[in-house]
Amino acid sequence: MDFGLVLQTDPPASRVVSLMQRAERNGFTHGWTFDSAVLWQEPFVVYSQILAHTTTLKVGPMVTNPGTRTWEVTASTFATLNDMYGNRTVCGIGRGDSAMRVAGRRPNTLARLGEAIDAIRDLAEGRESEVDGQPLRIPWVRNGKLPVWMAAYGPKALALTGRKADGFILQLADPYLTEWMVKAVRAAAAEAGRDPASVTICVAAPAYVGDDLAHAREQCRWFGGMVGNHVADLVARYGEHSGMVPEALTAYIKERHGYDYSHHGRAGNPSTDFVPDEIVDRFCLLGPPEAHIEKLKVLRELGVDQFAVYDMHDAQETTIDAYGAEIIPALDR
Repeated sequence: MDFGLVLQTDPPASRVVSLMQRAERNGFTHGWTFDSAVLWQEPFVVYSQILAHTTTLKVGPMVTNPGTRTWEVTASTFATLNDMYGNRTVCGIGRGDSAMRVAGRRPNTLARLGEAIDAIRDLAEGRESEVDGQPLRIPWVRNGKLPVWMAAYGPKALALTGRKADGFILQLADPYLTEWMVKAVRAAAAEAGRDPASVTICVAAPAYVGDDLAHAREQCRWFGGMVGNHVADLVARYGEHSGMVPEALTAYIKERHGYDYSHHGRAGNPSTDFVPDEIVDRFCLLGPPEAHIEKLKVLRELGVDQFAVYDMHDAQETTIDAYGAEIIPALDR
């Protein structure tokens, strides 16, 4: 199993770079960041520094979207980083939540997202693609490689992931839901004539290593609110009891009342008081190293190829070091 580190690009950028260096030293293979131009600093600028100060770490957004940047700009940016540092990027992409809503726009449609996945990959790898009806090719790309991983929760998004994406990003670590969603992605891949095993599965969630579970829950409760924001969209689209989305994912948002993006992805987010302890425990990895190892082994058995640690809490260095010393080695066996 591979391991990734997920951060927000809060200033100073030097700290983001330092934490990514620490992650690489501890055996992490991927470095991810949020991508919301208003809420945080521009991630692609920071990626250049991360890549310059690491040797093998692969970097990318978790996640970008097809609306805040034109597709040829996104592709060219990835291709430039790859040309400079040797194909060490991954494009995580989704419909766009915080980046679009903060700017007063609606998230992108799945149809547009599917078109963008093909166009961005093709352009970044040097092939011609069509962008808004215009055929384009980036002529200077040589030997470019850009895997595109899609974030998804709902049935139509999971199906699109299976049909088009190189990887699936699932932002929660509940084994029951992971099994349900991985099966949906792989079934869609097989139906599209693809090898289901060719789709990389990445589970991303907060991890907090320590014995004080009450404190760990409070530091990670924000994540249930973030996931709940996506789930609210699914309920609005499919209905609470449609059978299209597992009740294990939808039931807890009944007490949700709005969402304040100014606290998005941060410990202490006041918009997450509706999230019960049970959801925090199910969606995150909390407790001593042994608890993390046990849950990660279950996820690995379900086909998860990478666990990406959301490290937005008050024990960032401690968590990275604990994973490097005890948890990552245990999953290598």
